Amino acid sequence: MGNIKQPPFEAHILEGICRTIGDSADGLSGTEIGQILLNSKIPDIDPQNTKWKRLYSSFAAWQNQYQCSNHILRFVQDALQPVRYVGKEEIFHNRRLEVNKRLAFIGTELTEEGKFRLVDKAKTISDAEQSASRLKHKLQNRNVHLAVFEYCRAELLLENYFHSVFEATKSIAERIRNMTALCADGNALVETAFSTTNPLIKINNLISDTDRSEHIGLSNLIKGIFGLIRNPTAHEPKIKFEITEEEALDILNTISYIHKLLDKAL
Repeated sequence: MGNIKQPPFEAHILEGICRTIGDSADGLSGTEIGQILLNSKIPDIDPQNTKWKRLYSSFAAWQNQYQCSNHILRFVQDALQPVRYVGKEEIFHNRRLEVNKRLAFIGTELTEEGKFRLVDKAKTISDAEQSASRLKHKLQNRNVHLAVFEYCRAELLLENYFHSVFEATKSIAERIRNMTALCADGNALVETAFSTTNPLIKINNLISDTDRSEHIGLSNLIKGIFGLIRNPTAHEPKIKFEITEEEALDILNTISYIHKLLDKAL
């Protein structure tokens, strides 16, 4: 955010940030809070209190003195550095989501890379919620199959397009395995499950040419999604495999369509 003076947080927003970062179950440890306060040059004025109240006391006192939120933002950035969450990715995603809902009220967002960026300033709680979950909102409007949300809920909330698409694609293979008790993956799984001579999954009676075309078409559609998403994303670093919001919506809609066809299985 540079040296620009950032506006102070209202008390209830500041409390929300403190409760999220200082959550008693999976928040920062007391030692971490003390160290990050020191790094952020915020006096630790209430070290014996519960974690979130300790943070609130320190933040509120600093903010009241300097009438800005710069050092509080420095604390938040340090507390949500991705390196702190190696092996705890879901905690990182959920915590960043909750913090961003509050930061939206001063027109700021913390990215997955641990950097701040400017966003449209939220005026209401629903504005902040919608900003943090735009992708989920759009998918709900498209009536996407519930299985898509079941397998990538955390990523959807954070508009993490790469992981959203990758996890949703894996949901298809997992569902086919659950339906067939097969252990295979990829094309081998699809070809065995949708064999035309001894199919383990049928979405029609396979009597007419139209039935057979629909059956083979679904098999090819699934293999196409695997080839398009699972294979490239499994071998390419995330930075080299960019997926835009519109691309994510289109792919997730196709995955939803596959799940809806699988709902028709006889």
